[in-house]
Amino acid sequence: MAESLLRPLSPYLIASWIIVGLLLFLLFPLHLISVLLSALFVYELVIMLSSLLHIPRINDKRAKLIVIAVLAAIIVTVLGLFIWWAMFQMQTYAADVPLLLRKMAEALEMARARLPGWALERFPANIDELYKGVLDMLREHGGMLQTAGKGVGIALVHIIIGMVLGAIISLTNVTSTASQRPLAAALQERTRRLSDAFHSVVFAQLRISAINTVLTAVYLVVVLPLLGVHLPFAATMVAITFLAGLLPVIGNIISNTVIFVVSLSVSFYVAAGSLVYLVVIHKLEYFLNARIVGSQIQAQIWELLGAMLFMEAAFGVPGLIAAPIYYAYVKRELSDSGLV
Repeated sequence: MAESLLRPLSPYLIASWIIVGLLLFLLFPLHLISVLLSALFVYELVIMLSSLLHIPRINDKRAKLIVIAVLAAIIVTVLGLFIWWAMFQMQTYAADVPLLLRKMAEALEMARARLPGWALERFPANIDELYKGVLDMLREHGGMLQTAGKGVGIALVHIIIGMVLGAIISLTNVTSTASQRPLAAALQERTRRLSDAFHSVVFAQLRISAINTVLTAVYLVVVLPLLGVHLPFAATMVAITFLAGLLPVIGNIISNTVIFVVSLSVSFYVAAGSLVYLVVIHKLEYFLNARIVGSQIQAQIWELLGAMLFMEAAFGVPGLIAAPIYYAYVKRELSDSGLV
């Protein structure tokens, strides 16, 4: 029975797997993962918007090509302006990050006086050691921070190139010929499935992160001030919540930890209230991850988390970001081939 479920694997299919797998692996040592992600993002946006605007129904091939080209140009321009605005905003929030880390260290140092002995053993002896430990952790995972610093120009060029490539690839749906040779057809199918995996993970995670950020912002900016509590760096923590929320599961833990520790700097009652509220949000995000991301790629949360931990250990922060997409793509390939 199991043998009947296995589908014949053509040499062209195997060759396309090897080629695509090698390319996906080389993106990390060549530092080109941003090109892939930006290209896929623009490609998916063009496909989605063209479908909403009923562009595929246009019969004239040349007219359809012109309309899609204009749509792709508008998307690339808007995204470029958004990136410029985001970089400007990041410069504002980046100045708060060291102060936020110092505030977290001070809050934990204050909490040491009221913690039981077994918990004290897990804390550094003083605030300077704690602050140094946080900075060492950031340096250990500093590839992305370096890119955001002196290498920001190269990163932006890669992103722009990726967006242009995504726009160009979106035009192939109109200009490509019906007949293709076997290996070319197999490679195109791999590209389509990788794009589907990207769409399933990234757009679903964007919705989850947006919901989580709105709920967190309501708590930090509306609920607490109405109760007479004003947490420091509230806007920065909202920004961290959105950016960290783009990572399934682990992103929510990162943002929740930051908010809880900063709440400790005000009082234990505020910290307890924050913990209760964040636990509720965490449960909601866990449910959304299971329903939205998990159902999209037919994967359990533990599978995604395992893939993220492995990819982070192998490739650092870029691997952590790409892990859900890569895992969704690999699982789709294996499932459709009857191997899993």
